[in-house]
Amino acid sequence: MTLATSAHHEEAFRRGELIRVVNYHSTPRSSRAALDDELAAYAERFAPVTMDDLARLFDEGTWPHDRPGVIPVFYEGYRNSYDVAAPAAEKAGLTAWFPVVTQWLSTPVEYQEVFARSHWISLVEEDIGRTDRIAMSWEEVAELAQRHEIYPHTATHQGFETILTERELHTEVVEPKLRMEEVTGVPARAFAWLHGSPYGRSPLHDEALVRAGYDFLFSNTMVQRLPSGS
Repeated sequence: MTLATSAHHEEAFRRGELIRVVNYHSTPRSSRAALDDELAAYAERFAPVTMDDLARLFDEGTWPHDRPGVIPVFYEGYRNSYDVAAPAAEKAGLTAWFPVVTQWLSTPVEYQEVFARSHWISLVEEDIGRTDRIAMSWEEVAELAQRHEIYPHTATHQGFETILTERELHTEVVEPKLRMEEVTGVPARAFAWLHGSPYGRSPLHDEALVRAGYDFLFSNTMVQRLPSGS
């Protein structure tokens, strides 16, 4: 496929031809071989996508590859995202994207399973009853940020229908960004709500994202470029 003009890019993007987003959650060690094969198959047809690629596509209509892109997204911040998903993406030559539930990462090891069960974070069999971590560490987040894309998925895995006050918005939208940027040293440019709610559903929540300085919102059906707060 040759993507020659900005007009063509814009039309192809509207038709979903330039970017494929594939969502994952827990990637257990028992499924490592299957994930390797799946990501390798994507890499044969699609190019890796970085946050800068996405920004240029939205802002300039330019696309640097001769193939459509694929964004494999690994939600929540499981330890196996670091141990299994990231190595699989690297083996395939893809950039992985990791939206993480920031307070889960800060939860003491002995309470991580309880946190998961009480915050809509699904566990696979090998996660249950463990005495070691089931969430990534902040050190792992910092490492991943140097070669993949990592960004907040709220602080406590919340949908915007449960976030109703300025204090709650600060906790779930602003603090995760500040914490992630402090740890990684790079901007946290994207965000995702639980349930994948899009921009345009609630002025209160839309404004909070813009005010916090996010560039992109990942929802169930689209990736949206957020307006500038300046």
